Amino acid sequence: MASLRLAMDAAFWDLNVSSAQSLEGTARAVPGEAAPLGMARASRLLRPRQLSFLSRAFPLGLVPSFSPTPRKDLGSFAIQSLLLGPSSDWWWMALVGQFRPRKLISNIKKEVTMGDELEWPQFKDVARHFLDKSLYALGLFSQISLTPETSLLFNVERHGDKTGRRAKAMLLHELPGHDVTIEATWPELFLDSKGNYWDVPTSVSLDVASLIPESGLRYRFGLHKNGGQPEALNSSSPDIPLTLLPGVCAKAAVSYEKSMDFWREQEKSTRARRLVKEPARVSSYDEQLREPHATISGIIGGTYAAWFGDGNISNPKRSNQFHADFFGSLCYTIQLGKFNKDFNDLTRISARLDICSASAFMKGVSHLISDTTKGRVDTEFNPLATPRLNVILQQQVAGPIVFSVDSRVSLGSPSGKRMPCVDDAMCGLSYSFRKLKSGKILAWYSPKRKEAMVELRLFEL
Repeated sequence: MASLRLAMDAAFWDLNVSSAQSLEGTARAVPGEAAPLGMARASRLLRPRQLSFLSRAFPLGLVPSFSPTPRKDLGSFAIQSLLLGPSSDWWWMALVGQFRPRKLISNIKKEVTMGDELEWPQFKDVARHFLDKSLYALGLFSQISLTPETSLLFNVERHGDKTGRRAKAMLLHELPGHDVTIEATWPELFLDSKGNYWDVPTSVSLDVASLIPESGLRYRFGLHKNGGQPEALNSSSPDIPLTLLPGVCAKAAVSYEKSMDFWREQEKSTRARRLVKEPARVSSYDEQLREPHATISGIIGGTYAAWFGDGNISNPKRSNQFHADFFGSLCYTIQLGKFNKDFNDLTRISARLDICSASAFMKGVSHLISDTTKGRVDTEFNPLATPRLNVILQQQVAGPIVFSVDSRVSLGSPSGKRMPCVDDAMCGLSYSFRKLKSGKILAWYSPKRKEAMVELRLFEL
């Protein structure tokens, strides 16, 4: 059901997507746009916690990543490492470092090729290249448990090739059946559905979300404030997402989720196996994938938002201060295999149809009928008007290694041809650990963003 909840979470400002552009390893999805791919949703583990585990799996504790930079001489390849990680029963702190070697290697190669022998003045020039601050980035992370129900998180990072620093403070409080989050970030990094990054100078939010185990009624509400003019980081697009403009927004959402099994092969208990004298069960590489099944699930809900601030006046597209809408998703999942053998024991396909905005969808249907009956009508393309089909394929390669492809197909296109097109896609290779019950190292690549990253994910499909 986690993938279904993207439909509601995508309406708010705190949906994390994996990104190699920050040491935190995340960026925020732009609210109000199409939900990101399921594989793109960031790990629930904080990045320093991931690096602490990943450092044991990579040589010298160096974890690679790929992300384009505005400066071509720096290259896309980077390595990250956990430099320090002291902790106690009620707090922990971590220092994360990043290094981009391409520019250093190029400069040293030039110095060496300029002379036949490496003399002392030339050696000093080579050593000086190691002090180039644009090669490095540092991030300080900390978490303090104020009470058993309340935690305070803080992190700040600085990239040598950029001006300024990025900081975040977050207060988490658990109530019976609810999570309360207060957060302030300056600046906040957002990622839109086109693969463009945006920096919002200040972002402050208060969010209350209900917790449900699998299905049923779910709701959340909160306040969010954007401050300052958003800045595009990797594009020159003048079209700033409306939800990133300065102002205050009060938003509430409610949804209902339900799932039903067409069939499910439930595993027998240890006692039942002994009665029929069956051999002991070999545990699955991932406990969430131990039962073959075919399931249909769905979610339907609505959102209501009220905007206040200068953004409503400066941009006519957001002149309406109040907005209400409905959304819905329908998902079918089939899994073959129990993922406890070394070969041919896991094939899983999940197909989810999303309607992000019922009002935009109805307007799109109306325009389509008008185009068909009266000829083409010049209307501005609304990406939320077209349903989207998300398809995830997971196939066991060997043992705990699984290859995954996550794709999103839009049933319309900005060109106006109204033909299905692949809107986004990601591929990944994961290695599951039996001892973690449901834990895996995932290496993913996004062709749209030209990014790659290695993450640790726990109890996430």
